[in-house]
Amino acid sequence: MSRVGLVLGGGGVTGASYEMAALMAIEMATGWNPNTSDVIVGTSAGAFVGGIVRSNRLELSSLVKPGDNHGDVAARISKQLFRPTKSGFGVSRWVRHGLVPGLRSPGLRLILGSPGMYDSNAIAEWMEYHVEEAAHGWPDRPLLIPSYELEGRTRVVFGSDGAEEVTLAEAVAASSAVPMIFSPFRLNGSTYVDGGVLSGTHADLVLGSPTPLDLVLILAPMAATEKRLRATPVETLLDRVGQTALENELSAIREEWPDTDIVVLRPEPNVLAKMRPNPMKPELAVPSFIQTLTSMNTKLAHSSVWDKLHRHLTAGRVA
Repeated sequence: MSRVGLVLGGGGVTGASYEMAALMAIEMATGWNPNTSDVIVGTSAGAFVGGIVRSNRLELSSLVKPGDNHGDVAARISKQLFRPTKSGFGVSRWVRHGLVPGLRSPGLRLILGSPGMYDSNAIAEWMEYHVEEAAHGWPDRPLLIPSYELEGRTRVVFGSDGAEEVTLAEAVAASSAVPMIFSPFRLNGSTYVDGGVLSGTHADLVLGSPTPLDLVLILAPMAATEKRLRATPVETLLDRVGQTALENELSAIREEWPDTDIVVLRPEPNVLAKMRPNPMKPELAVPSFIQTLTSMNTKLAHSSVWDKLHRHLTAGRVA
């Protein structure tokens, strides 16, 4: 059997919908269970999906419950995930670790640690809602969840050797605390924000595998390469940043493991039209999921994708 690494990038509510739909489509096409991956790397929304996969909860009911309509799904996400923070919460911490350093070196650092509109603790509760008791422990199979630690200004990878022991819910919340949207997540005396501030994918983390992988499958909702009509300047900028980070990571993987096959799946324009311009909007979750399923029929059939997936994901299947 092939050794497979699965990388799940960030992308908000719609990014999670994209990844769940894509994984379900791949499973239907190949019979491969994503939870058999030798390692999963999940960033931000990808951390949530990685937790779903490692908890054996990747199923349609993870998004849509029996009897739901589009409005029901959006209402549930809004109510449970987007819980307002207390007014003024975390302002002093932002001044120390974000605003002051950011004024010395303007850029993304300026917003790091800024108070968010919504409580990041709700992200941990959202994970618990979906996987129940599994949220209070850690998966048996390798799962790497990167976050950015404010005080040390460094990447912290939960689930890696030497990382402190945390629960799945805590790691997902730390990796998903999008600056200015969610409050920074406090954990064991440290403060964390979205791992996506460093990279939307962190695909280089698969290189921690003790032996080379045969296939690295990367789902990158925020690294689209195809231009979409009426895309906003912010969308274009975020995609460019995501592309640059991912290309650097791909170069590192190819240099270290030249014989490893790599498949990168990114949203196509018809999917982006459903996911954007606001990937955090709950009302876009179901349309993004449905459009991704439709798009995958063509995407997976392309020889550059299918030949590799068929080689590695169907090997050893019993007819």
